[in-house]
Amino acid sequence: MDPRIRKHAEIIANHSVNLQEGDNVVVDAHPVAEDLVVALHEVIGEIGANPFTTSQRTGARQRRAYLRAGDDEYETPAHELALIEETDVYIAIRASDNVTQTSDVDPETSAAHQQAHQPILEERLSTRWCLTQFPAPANAQLAEMSTEGYEEFVWDAVNKDWDEQRDHQANMVELMDPADEIRIRSGDTTDVTMSIDGNPTRNDYGEHNLPGGEVFTAPVPDSVEGEVLFDMPLYHQGREITDVYLEFEGGEVVSHSAAKNEELLTEVLNTDDGARRLGELGIGMNRDIDQFTYNMLFDEKMGDTVHMAIGRAYDDTVSEDNEQNDSAVHVDMIVDMSEDSLIEIDGEVVQRDGTFVFEDGFEQ
Repeated sequence: MDPRIRKHAEIIANHSVNLQEGDNVVVDAHPVAEDLVVALHEVIGEIGANPFTTSQRTGARQRRAYLRAGDDEYETPAHELALIEETDVYIAIRASDNVTQTSDVDPETSAAHQQAHQPILEERLSTRWCLTQFPAPANAQLAEMSTEGYEEFVWDAVNKDWDEQRDHQANMVELMDPADEIRIRSGDTTDVTMSIDGNPTRNDYGEHNLPGGEVFTAPVPDSVEGEVLFDMPLYHQGREITDVYLEFEGGEVVSHSAAKNEELLTEVLNTDDGARRLGELGIGMNRDIDQFTYNMLFDEKMGDTVHMAIGRAYDDTVSEDNEQNDSAVHVDMIVDMSEDSLIEIDGEVVQRDGTFVFEDGFEQ
């Protein structure tokens, strides 16, 4: 086995989820990620935990068959919920043999299915959980890379010194954590402000997401004002959405458009009331992720980017005194901040054209 796969498994177990003897572990993975699943089982066995493997979350082919055959009426599956309720550690491994497998599933059907699974999502988020990526050929193809090149890209981003990355990102946490207002500007198309007053800023250094490489928090839901053009595309439900434009008033999306698959964006925004508000603001800081790959797990961590997510806010980014935005969706979208862009915190510029105030090359 490639030693990088074994190292990947060890980082998941020992760093991301702090696996302990006796833990009940669910490994949710596509069959093409079998090598990483095998390596994980080896590590799990050495630690003395109890593994169970499923492809429920990432098995797009069977999910497509089920959703296309259904009637858009879904209930929360009690047996799946019961499994997660007995789970201590949940490890999801992204990999695919066809990244557009669900592209012909009706968006309304996907939204209804997602809503029915909301209690399962909430239960998973209460475990020690990790989402990671195995470098499958289909994902390499989507990234327009060779399989070997994509493997190097993934493992360079994953198998790194996470203590060093944590310390680098702590500089941004120190700036954001006590802040009241953040303003994001990019070119003539993005100028948005939001309050983060009282909400904690989190340092993601490879725990829940592997790779990590961002600092993030939740905006106060009704504080978001302005407009954003997300100039980097995203894949959602097997389809590409490009040039997403959102206009916010009083925290809600009041106008939206997209150059491609706008109807899918509309369905996402119509999922529930919370889908029209922001649940996350994240600042990408992983310099080892140096190219766009159509994979949000990596793309949102790129240096020189900011991402915002419509929908659910994570529990640990909202203070007891602030409202938490709730939704069945959490959809991240990215703004390129490498040129003609800045981030202001309480009126002070802390990043200009992708360079932070605490990095060499920052210009006042």
